[in-house]
Amino acid sequence: MVTKKKLENTENTVEEKTVSKKVNVSGKNNFDKIRANPWIASTIVLGLILVLVLALGTGGGSTTAKVTADEAGQKVLTFLNSNPAITGEVSLVSAEEEGQFYKVTLTYQGQEVPVYTTKDALFLVGNPVSLTETANDAADSTDTTQEPQPDTSVPKSDKPVVELFVMSYCPYGTQIEKGILPVAELLGDKIDFEIKFVNYAMHGDKEVYENLNQYCIEKEQNDKFLDYMQCFLDKADGPGCITEAGINKAKLDACTKSADEEFAITENFNDQSKWLSGRYPQFNTNQAENEEYGVRGSPTLIVNGKETSSGRDPASLLGTICAAFNNAPEECNTELSSASPSPGFGWTTTAADSAAAAQCG
Repeated sequence: MVTKKKLENTENTVEEKTVSKKVNVSGKNNFDKIRANPWIASTIVLGLILVLVLALGTGGGSTTAKVTADEAGQKVLTFLNSNPAITGEVSLVSAEEEGQFYKVTLTYQGQEVPVYTTKDALFLVGNPVSLTETANDAADSTDTTQEPQPDTSVPKSDKPVVELFVMSYCPYGTQIEKGILPVAELLGDKIDFEIKFVNYAMHGDKEVYENLNQYCIEKEQNDKFLDYMQCFLDKADGPGCITEAGINKAKLDACTKSADEEFAITENFNDQSKWLSGRYPQFNTNQAENEEYGVRGSPTLIVNGKETSSGRDPASLLGTICAAFNNAPEECNTELSSASPSPGFGWTTTAADSAAAAQCG
């Protein structure tokens, strides 16, 4: 449980304009939603952009030579079928040149899903919009954002249990953390709130050991945890934020040493034969809960034992959590920001529904 601490600068955000919409394609609800929501098919690839870049070790502009459409299609297919969170097989229907991109049509659970890749097959992109269209035409073809909403279908209890599963360097995990911190501060001990960790890490050793630090700060220096997170989500500077939040370093070191041994953190990181699909090291501080809830990626929000699909802005998250009270406290009438935090670090905001369902995983 997180104790109530004062959070600053949460509302003083700077607007960041974003026109892309990212949709989760790797959590357990990803492709299943295609059948009920056909619009997902045209934007599904956007949630994979960061995952693809990290997985393949690419970044920045590419100087790689153009590949054929068939080669690009096979590369997309291989990437998706090697994703450990996708259950079932993705099949390739066709791959063809379309302007400056390749259009790759896939099938999953009987549904066709078109995605686009650059001609070097290093990056997936969203549904391309021609710049020769008029501004109004472009706006009409791309403006599908919706205001984020709370999930009011959560089970009720006298004291809601709120468990947020993340990877500490996942941009979508940090996005929802920035949205939920004001809620945790507002509701204080009226809820049982914990940040927990997905049972594998996708962002290298820096994430493994940041996860470990956060686990120990929350466990043993809980009164300073929100201050630490406020700093870390802004600066991505663990050592600096330990100092800024007044964390007892000796106590933290003792805890991380003990937890490292208990959960075999370094041992699992150093033994690639134990990595998930040979790609991602295990991180098992919350293994039992991962298995109980079927956690597949970062973020996954569980309220009173049920996975939720809340918007990631403070107002939506407050609405979701307050819907889980048998008798909501007066704090639930507080008006929090409805601006969606940007993925990644820093206290900027983004378009209403940008990355609203995207995950790392």
